[in-house]
Amino acid sequence: MSRFEILLPYYGDVRLMQDAVRSVLAQDGDDWRLTVVDDGKEPDVPGWFESLGDPRVRYFRNEQNLGVSGNFNRCVELAEYEHLVLMGCDDLMHPNYLKVVREALERFPDAGMVQPGVLVIDGDGKPVEGLADAMKRKLYAPKDPGPALMTAEPLAISLMRGNWLYFPSICWRTKAVQQFRFRTDLGVIQDLALILDLLLDGQSLALTPEVCFSYRRHAVSESSATAFSGKRFEEARRFFREAADRLDAHGWHRAATVSRRFLSSRLHALTMIPAAGKKAGMQGVGAMLSHVAGRRA
Repeated sequence: MSRFEILLPYYGDVRLMQDAVRSVLAQDGDDWRLTVVDDGKEPDVPGWFESLGDPRVRYFRNEQNLGVSGNFNRCVELAEYEHLVLMGCDDLMHPNYLKVVREALERFPDAGMVQPGVLVIDGDGKPVEGLADAMKRKLYAPKDPGPALMTAEPLAISLMRGNWLYFPSICWRTKAVQQFRFRTDLGVIQDLALILDLLLDGQSLALTPEVCFSYRRHAVSESSATAFSGKRFEEARRFFREAADRLDAHGWHRAATVSRRFLSSRLHALTMIPAAGKKAGMQGVGAMLSHVAGRRA
């Protein structure tokens, strides 16, 4: 029987983190363990975990802040069970999460990843579907949500066209993730980079439609002009072009062509133009337009 390492890289809101932990504790079975890696300095957090008195929960606090990718990798290093989940510290597992994942792995035992059904919620926990999630569902995600197994170039084409996965809800094969880890030179798109590594290594993705996870999407903070400096899109252009070269070298030429177009990323920049003009003026608009046009940095 598979065993599950549920990893929680934590930084930020204490209350939301505690809700996330409680949602994990509501899982059934004795085949899982929760490992929390605290990358912050909130004073009452260690005591709260000690008060739980639950042997299924491990808590670690980093001596120095590792940042997002660094803390992801620290979590992965600590994983010992066959499968892992790297959930967001403000997301919620439904009580049926592990039940759904277990059933998917029974159906598709060789799958390297499992993507279950996801409910998107806002900062208050209410169901919401903004433009990004509507595009995922209507434009990029498979029309048949499963149960199904996706693999090789067809999956690469689908994800390079638009990443419709919900990374914190995915259950991963631990050894596969530990082989590649998260790229620390990427600040936004490191999840898709890892998935590409896994696909090129021959891993497959199991889809199952039953909803068992709430992914929290907060309102995007656009109060700072730095949000529209173009750096996040420079990273995206660099990644998709590198990915295209790797896909070509692997013989997946159709996927490489899709990656070079990075259409979903360009559409995202297009939707941000009005806010960019309001918050960052012509510099912000110029950064968005440059990405929409697909110009090289």
